[in-house]
Amino acid sequence: MNLEILFSICSSVSMIGWVLLVFFPTKRWSSTMVAGRVIPLLLALIYLFLIAGHWGERTGGFGSLNEVAKLFSNPFLLLAGWIHYLAFDLFIGAWEVRDAMENEVPHWLVVPCLVLTFLFGPIGLVSYFVVRKIGKRLKRYNLN
Repeated sequence: MNLEILFSICSSVSMIGWVLLVFFPTKRWSSTMVAGRVIPLLLALIYLFLIAGHWGERTGGFGSLNEVAKLFSNPFLLLAGWIHYLAFDLFIGAWEVRDAMENEVPHWLVVPCLVLTFLFGPIGLVSYFVVRKIGKRLKRYNLN
């Protein structure tokens, strides 16, 4: 399969998960099954096949920034790296939605965190922890 097509398919499938998290957060099947398990696992399997099929072709490694750059000079491993981000960021986004429901954090506060998690991964996670703290305070004072 053409790598550009695989890139587009994986990115689109990931986007379905993000749409579910933003627009259907209270549906358990959305955050737990589809966005929290099914899509990340599907992406993980594609990642596995890319790594298994092309790891032997690699140059570079993880010992320095220069080695990582060489590792990602292989387009198959570069795509695997992208899929790694798609899977893990979506998994974290689904966790944020579930955790917000458990802690009664208003979804309108979580949505910007989801956008940040989608775009910038760890920044979104940090923002969610801040929002969760704010949400708990709002709850304590019945302001949510």
